[in-house]
Amino acid sequence: MASEALAVALWQCDGPLRDVAAALARLDEAAASAAARGARLLVCPELTLTGYDIAPYAAELAEPADGPMARAVAEIARRHRLAIAWSWPERDGDIVHITAELLDRDGAVLARHRKAHLYGPDEASAYVAGDGAPTIGTLDGVRIGLLICYDIEFPEQVRLMALAGVDLLVCPTALMAPYDKVSTLLVPARAYENQIAIAYANRAGTENELTYCGSSCLVGPDGDDLVRAEQAETLIVGTLTTAALEAARRANTHLHDRRPDLYAALTGPTDARSTR
Repeated sequence: MASEALAVALWQCDGPLRDVAAALARLDEAAASAAARGARLLVCPELTLTGYDIAPYAAELAEPADGPMARAVAEIARRHRLAIAWSWPERDGDIVHITAELLDRDGAVLARHRKAHLYGPDEASAYVAGDGAPTIGTLDGVRIGLLICYDIEFPEQVRLMALAGVDLLVCPTALMAPYDKVSTLLVPARAYENQIAIAYANRAGTENELTYCGSSCLVGPDGDDLVRAEQAETLIVGTLTTAALEAARRANTHLHDRRPDLYAALTGPTDARSTR
């Protein structure tokens, strides 16, 4: 069978903070550039249009799944014939989630995920965690799952995605200094141990007291970088092939060799050493 390819763009943007109109204009430019470079999917950072450091304003900025931000991003996807994975503060009644969704090239929703692991007191005060259930959309024959930022730092959450049949895990993120090892160490490890590709789109620049470390990347199922950014704002494009997925799964047998009967304690009470 001939190998199929999916060109993936990662938008490592610097701001703006709490200026949705300006962010939409910049997203439109990024989508035009990604499409011109042959990308079929554009992956955006966490809280794409609002900026990440918005906890005191999250309730004010939050919109429902069919709100103005969602409609505007769907229109950008349609205009550029480009699938888009993006993130926003989602209002569901009286609560707010950090949510990501994958849009097809016609703007239709293929998958949606509410962040399951909230990071730090700011997120805990502003948002409600999702249930972490895998949701998967298919694009050009590639099965795509969604996680958000801190989610990927939990191997159990990524393994659930792999067991659900994901080929490419898309992860909008807002990774700040000094935690760059998440991108350079954990993301490749998650890809390798699960025989999946990972598209990890981070922010650049600063927001208030936060400095983002960039290093957005598309990592293949063998754990090697297909493309990786440095720290500055940029748009990078890498290509995932079905041949690479098949080769990695022949060479690496972690999923086949696992022993679920040994791991029951993983679903037991929280470890006594935990401080969270």
